[in-house]
Amino acid sequence: MNTEILKKEVQDFINQNLNTEVTKIILKESPFKSITSKELANQIAAKKKSEKKLSTWFNTPKIYFPKQISIEQTSSEQTANYKSSLISGDSIIDITGGFGVDCFYFAKHFKNVVHCELNEEISSIVAYNYKLLKVNNIEVKPINGLNYIKEKNTSFDWVYIDPSRRDDTKGKVFLLKDCLPNIPPKLDYLFSKTSNILIKVSPILDITSTIRELKFTKEIHVVAINNEVKELLFLLEKNWTETIRIKTINIKKNENEIFNFIYKETPIFQFSEPLTYLYEPNAAILKSGGFNHLCNNKVFKIAEHSHLFTSNENIKFPGRAFQIIEVLSYDKKKIKKLLPDNKANITTRNFPKTVSQIRKETKIKDGGDIFIFMTTTQNGDYKVLVCKKNVNN
Repeated sequence: MNTEILKKEVQDFINQNLNTEVTKIILKESPFKSITSKELANQIAAKKKSEKKLSTWFNTPKIYFPKQISIEQTSSEQTANYKSSLISGDSIIDITGGFGVDCFYFAKHFKNVVHCELNEEISSIVAYNYKLLKVNNIEVKPINGLNYIKEKNTSFDWVYIDPSRRDDTKGKVFLLKDCLPNIPPKLDYLFSKTSNILIKVSPILDITSTIRELKFTKEIHVVAINNEVKELLFLLEKNWTETIRIKTINIKKNENEIFNFIYKETPIFQFSEPLTYLYEPNAAILKSGGFNHLCNNKVFKIAEHSHLFTSNENIKFPGRAFQIIEVLSYDKKKIKKLLPDNKANITTRNFPKTVSQIRKETKIKDGGDIFIFMTTTQNGDYKVLVCKKNVNN
């Protein structure tokens, strides 16, 4: 941690160059003798990445930023705030601390928080930033979190873990055992030190496979922001053997879409041809696998594998909602007749052609106010659903 970066003239330079291309900063000679161009470029790039994701850090003067990768991997303030609202108590230990955003929010719900981070540089940066942020109930330890638990020989109300994917699994489907630390074989020991464990995992992990790897799963939270899944949270409670609840949340600007269901509970649903309204579940529900639980006596599924829903009544739905204008077979000429400006937003669900193939065949441009869903109904017919946004949903 180069404390020269904290001087006023350097901070002024960083703030004045937040919109400057980082490569230009790197290629120029540093205007400060004790700071390299690479260091300046990293502070500028990391702070810029924090502008929306970590506004508290971005807006606090003299915050010291770590390497960009740490900002990319850390929780956003929105997701950190959400997960901290799920738990509380006297003590919690984060054994994979990172940049410390989660601990910052845990500190609002716990009397004592321990942040463990093996990387000494990141640990010192986090400790410095917490002082600036006036957080006084977090202990920052530059140590392996599992080793700290063993050395401390004490218990905690909660243990929090955010395992990272191993490099050799990059770009591949992976399991929890492919992450560091490898949590499943350590669970018995951890449950000797706590009764509650919260694990944050990548949204690309398969939920069913992860449940099999773990034990005592009580709740699973699928967290999305503006329809993009950001985190999967597994809450474990020692000796829990009852049903597992899956809770989904899609955090939006003006409201949150929340939908919950019980894992492995068999839903009752019916199929229907497209009716007056069309619904597409949000990304959190699609990831959770709970889409069939959305059906009721007013909402029907169009086909088993379409994951599109329909109703005659205009209902509030956790996802995108549309009013169906026309239902057609896949006929390029008929579709284009309905598009005076030759523009439409196209989505395919359980359809044999991709969006790019359809655009190439039809010459329909992206955009406009018309939304076209191409799907297969329960009786196997390929259908084109021409829609407009339902402004009342």
